[in-house]
Amino acid sequence: MSLALVLRARGIGDLLTAVPALRALRRGGLSVALAAPECLRDLAALTGAVDHIHPTSGLDAFTWNGRRPDVAVNMHGRGPLSHRLLMDARPLRLWAYANPAFPRLKGPRWQEHDHEVERWCRLVRWYGSRPDPADLLLSAPAHPSPAPGGVVIHPGGDDPARRWPPDRFAQVARAVAAEGLRVVVTGGARERPMALLVAAQAVLPPSAVLAGRTSLGELCALVAGARLVISGDTGMARLATAYGTPSVAVFGPRPPGRWGPPPDRPQHLVLAGGGDPRAVAVADVVSAARKALSAPVR
Repeated sequence: MSLALVLRARGIGDLLTAVPALRALRRGGLSVALAAPECLRDLAALTGAVDHIHPTSGLDAFTWNGRRPDVAVNMHGRGPLSHRLLMDARPLRLWAYANPAFPRLKGPRWQEHDHEVERWCRLVRWYGSRPDPADLLLSAPAHPSPAPGGVVIHPGGDDPARRWPPDRFAQVARAVAAEGLRVVVTGGARERPMALLVAAQAVLPPSAVLAGRTSLGELCALVAGARLVISGDTGMARLATAYGTPSVAVFGPRPPGRWGPPPDRPQHLVLAGGGDPRAVAVADVVSAARKALSAPVR
């Protein structure tokens, strides 16, 4: 089988936006080796499109010593550094966006305002693949959910400028719990102190804090079996989309048109705050949560 080496050395949300394009490669008869962080191995397996993970965290760590790829696909960025690194793998062909540093490369033009899903679909479509941008759902995880039927509150996120204040997440958590729903608070190990603060202010027991206590596979199972996800992180928002779980995302600087859920899925709502997440009121999020829970799941 022909080998496609795909560079996507980014996080959870970034991998999920590449799923339709990765599946198009696999349907085209290519074996897919994905250069991505090792921590995403379980998530990559759930896409059904990745045959092998080549552990890579950022461009500085990327090297390739395996079989010569039939095609190298740059889903990391617009180049030129990522283009050069893939060319060092000596592929027979490079699929990538056009870049002045590579005048022989006749790829599509980079469009800054593309939605991330469409960006990578457009790339592989240019070279003859047939991606379906709506093909976003993941396989069911093998792990049992740590809190089946719960409401997931995820207050963290990589960019502090996009974070909704923790005390507001606490107010939402308290309002949701008052309606008789189980609430859990998630995040990474470094976000556990913030998650504990949110839980304490929401008058939730310490056992409700799952931050730093779940593997990625368990997090997938948690989201897949949840009633609702309320998040300030694109990765969690996209994970909710991947499992069709109702969700409310609170965001700041980046317009939802570049990363948000498909507009035909009313169970996923985004409150952007006009570029400032602090402009979103607690009442708005609680109202959106009720609306997401009542929307038909597609």
